[in-house]
Amino acid sequence: VLLAVASKAIIIGFTTRPEPGAASLAAQQAVDIRYYDIIYELVDDVEKALKGLLAPVTKDVVEGFATVRAVFGLGRRMKAAGIYVNDGIISRGAQIHVLRNDRHVFTGPVSSLKHFKDDAREIKNLESTTNHDVKAVEYFIRQKLEAAGESPAAREFVHFACTSEDINNLAYALMLVETRDSILLPAMEKLEKKLDQMGDRFLDMAMLSRTHGQPATPTTMGKELLNVVHRLERQRHQLGGVEALGKINGAVGNFNAHLSAYPDIDWDTLGRDFVQSLGLTWNPYTTQIEPHDWIAEYCDALCRYNTVLIDLSRDIWGYISLGYFSQQSVKGEVGSSTMPHKVNPIDFENAEGNLGVATALLAHFSAKLPISRWQRDLSDSTVLRNLGVAIGHALIAISSLDKGLGKLEACQEKMTADLTQSWELLTEPVQTVMRRYGIENPYEQLKELSRGQQITRDRLQDFVRGLDIPEQARAALLALSPETYLGMSGSRRRS
Repeated sequence: VLLAVASKAIIIGFTTRPEPGAASLAAQQAVDIRYYDIIYELVDDVEKALKGLLAPVTKDVVEGFATVRAVFGLGRRMKAAGIYVNDGIISRGAQIHVLRNDRHVFTGPVSSLKHFKDDAREIKNLESTTNHDVKAVEYFIRQKLEAAGESPAAREFVHFACTSEDINNLAYALMLVETRDSILLPAMEKLEKKLDQMGDRFLDMAMLSRTHGQPATPTTMGKELLNVVHRLERQRHQLGGVEALGKINGAVGNFNAHLSAYPDIDWDTLGRDFVQSLGLTWNPYTTQIEPHDWIAEYCDALCRYNTVLIDLSRDIWGYISLGYFSQQSVKGEVGSSTMPHKVNPIDFENAEGNLGVATALLAHFSAKLPISRWQRDLSDSTVLRNLGVAIGHALIAISSLDKGLGKLEACQEKMTADLTQSWELLTEPVQTVMRRYGIENPYEQLKELSRGQQITRDRLQDFVRGLDIPEQARAALLALSPETYLGMSGSRRRS
């Protein structure tokens, strides 16, 4: 193209077409590019050009370029091409030139077209004029009906008596329900199942618990994980039980326009039946908008689920730090740019971060969306468009946790070592047995013996031997150790 500009020449292409960049440059520089697929036509035109007899030609106006990704058979003779639009647009009725390995193989019209992305692009082009998204969709649907041969009278029933929120509230409700039922809940159930299996596997794995960060009554790793599963299940059920509401009742919720056109129709019943046909619950009392209370409930329920996951993420992070869990190293993975030994708990840290973002957004949605000035203001619109962002961060977090949990290996030796150094934990059962048998001030006696002091097995057992209690009770206390003082934790298997 640049050479043609310099020499004021035309460019001749035989069984080929230019790349987008070359075509764009040729158009900018007014360079004439002529395409041929039949050799004798090319030769004939060159001879005429040399003699000054070449007639004006009709030039292609390039609208777009696309790549054929797949070809699908439609019966015996027809085929459809699945294409990806690289640049510009592909329009119905346009002439197309098909190239294979840079050789022209077909020219013909686009006889039919089904392209969701181009539909969206056409709607966006309409919106650039209307500055109103729903009105742009209305015009687009009207154009489709017109192309299909529908009468002008029929086309007037597109968006009949509707306000934009009649459309938007139903669309958001369907998206949120589908996202919850098809994506969120299955992801949650998968994570809970993994935790439940880990809880069952580690149910008898005794460990030192910590309250206020200090050694406390022993438990088992499995029972602590099952605590989380129980909490998560409860919050998941509450999210799944949130009732999705919808409305289609006009500009301020009173069917004003509807009744002015068709006063004899039972619009309330008609609206209720339509909303319920979508699987939603009819809200008969609204302003211009469905008031979003149910979306706030949805966000709050997801917030609570996220909060439990943040708690889990931090606890697992802490157990890794204590050495109760180790992480399987992944070949080629780097933990630190300067410390080669590091295997960091990044999956749990990523989960915590994403959960924080999701929860912050969801909390704002819950507080903001139910509030709208008088019969409606537009402040909810931009907020609603971020629902997917919050849910996306929550899903990333769930995926990170699922990945991180899969790398964990429990270290029973480390847990046992901590327990065997913590005989002071048994001051709790000793003073409780003393209470049973009427010994005065048992708590105070054990406090004086243990608080701020190192308690060894021998020292504690000497104290027990000096107690005025039945021999059977004494024998039971002497047989007790931090590893066996587990209460019911080892029997808390879930049905």
